[in-house]
Amino acid sequence: MIRLDINKEDLSKEELQALEDAFKRCARRIILATTLAGSGHPGGSLSSLSMLLVIYGIAKVDPKNPRAENRDRIVISHGHISPGVYSVLCEYGFFPEEPFLMEFRRAGSAFAGHVEQAVPGVEWNTGNLGQGLSAACGMAKAIKLKGLNNKVFCLMGDGEQQKGQVIEARRWAVKFGLDNLIVLIDYNKLQIGGDISKVMPQKIKEEILATAWNVIEIDGHNYSEIFKALKKVLNKEVESPENPTAILAHTTMGKGISFMENDPKWHGMALPEDLAKKALEELGFDPKELDILKEKRKNWIISFPHQPHDPLPVKIEIPEPTIYSSETKTDCRSAYGNALAKLAEKNNLPGKPPKILGLTCDLESSVKMGGFKKISPSAFFESGIQEHHTASVSGALSKEGFLVFFSTFGVFAIDEVYNQMRLNSLNKTALKVVSTHLGADVGEDGPTHQCIDYLGILFNLPDFEIYIPADPNQTDHIIRFIAKRPGNIFVGMGRSKVPIITKEDNTPYFDENYKFVPGKADWIRKGNKGVIITYGTMCHYALSAWEILKNKGIEVSLLNVASIKPFPEDDLLEASKFKNIVVVEDHYVETGLGNKIASFFALKEKFVKLKLLGLKGPLSSGSPKELFKLSGLNPENIAKTMEELINA
Repeated sequence: MIRLDINKEDLSKEELQALEDAFKRCARRIILATTLAGSGHPGGSLSSLSMLLVIYGIAKVDPKNPRAENRDRIVISHGHISPGVYSVLCEYGFFPEEPFLMEFRRAGSAFAGHVEQAVPGVEWNTGNLGQGLSAACGMAKAIKLKGLNNKVFCLMGDGEQQKGQVIEARRWAVKFGLDNLIVLIDYNKLQIGGDISKVMPQKIKEEILATAWNVIEIDGHNYSEIFKALKKVLNKEVESPENPTAILAHTTMGKGISFMENDPKWHGMALPEDLAKKALEELGFDPKELDILKEKRKNWIISFPHQPHDPLPVKIEIPEPTIYSSETKTDCRSAYGNALAKLAEKNNLPGKPPKILGLTCDLESSVKMGGFKKISPSAFFESGIQEHHTASVSGALSKEGFLVFFSTFGVFAIDEVYNQMRLNSLNKTALKVVSTHLGADVGEDGPTHQCIDYLGILFNLPDFEIYIPADPNQTDHIIRFIAKRPGNIFVGMGRSKVPIITKEDNTPYFDENYKFVPGKADWIRKGNKGVIITYGTMCHYALSAWEILKNKGIEVSLLNVASIKPFPEDDLLEASKFKNIVVVEDHYVETGLGNKIASFFALKEKFVKLKLLGLKGPLSSGSPKELFKLSGLNPENIAKTMEELINA
């Protein structure tokens, strides 16, 4: 295994020869793996290969312990160069080459078409270009918060510099002092569509300099230049050593194989067998090997174990609950802010690394993170109007042994960053997304800000739990609960002040004796004529409807479903016994909770009379009360709908 000493002036002749020999072995693997799989990205793998070999030779990584906490991180943002990455990881002893060649791109294999953490040595699942730098920022900041001296190397393609999220990440890296972050850009000037200057003209160097990064230009195939550039950065010999550095490496697509060089066709296309054999010959290997491996692959059983990559644990102390009296009228977001501040007081202790981090996007006061910021200013990250980056960097931080809260409005926390959350899900993050301003409850801000589709979107993220509290007291219980809960969790709430949900004796329903249980609903009221099912902002509207029905002598139950996922199956099966069910929600009715309940009853073969009340599409500006009335979500119409259902 090649180990390069960064304290040396330059690479020796022996080291240069060792790297050149390693290049040929890795190029062989790239050609074999992609041709055997019949697909893949050999061109970019070859253009990045020289840099990969030097980085892994310098970085503090241990093939025998690839998840050591004090390791350097190597993030591959242009994840399609997986053949090159896996080849180099083979070269450095992370795993043998045979399972890689036999299993690359096969169903059930760890060796996916784009890099994944199931492979030892891979730090982040990438492939959706532009997100790797954000993840690298999260890792670099985590290292600094822990007081470690490790570095983060992030390899990127030149085409992905076109993504807006990349510029967001660059600005964030400078603001938060990530001098331990080094980016290497494979500047081969080609992308799928051809010449990058024709696909989308861009002055990459000038853009990077404009964000106050250091820039070093090199020949990306000259091992000595790569080594010296990295040495310069690591020794802080750059113009602004307090800022991150980008190494702009001029490279050649398909480097090392004459007929592949500078041909964009090989960006995302494997060589056919005849050309693969020709390439192997150029590299000095027996072309017959391809035929042998092809036969072997036919009968090979997928067997390479997937590397676990769960988030690092964090031990959190939970404060006592805050109970808001029945007379209190406040918003759930204020209760969230108070709970978050109390968590910070208990866990982010002076003189120690913080355990809890908070991020928002220019909405500190609206999402009520001011108290947290006051208590833990070094743990609060105001990230500007940069939701795409913030969603990704929050996810990366959440894997590093921190409890991370990302808060913004619903339209920004869900609709705008769905793909970033999807990548977080694939990367098994442990992010707590607490979103305010959900639904038509946003009111006067109008339809662009009324997030009425959040459940339909979140249901597509299989590991995200979904909790929607009914009032400030339940908000406090849920926030304290999720502080010790692993995995990705979404907590959502409206904008308006809401009444405290009470028992029939007018004391708070979610009092100090209440315990929030995922997968369990709350029977706020009991009656035998039917059930009103609701959640969130609509709970107090539904409770008013219950009062109207009670005054008419019609006794129904009121079921609050704060735990939307995990789904409260037992409580819903109990509800089905009452036959008459009205679901009430501040959500687009086609993709909300009601639709999920209808599907659940159908699959369980439960016959009920079911009416779904919700939003039928985008609304106008207006007060929430007016908008709910227009949508049939006012207490009078809820009561009328239940009465008609009972009498039908």
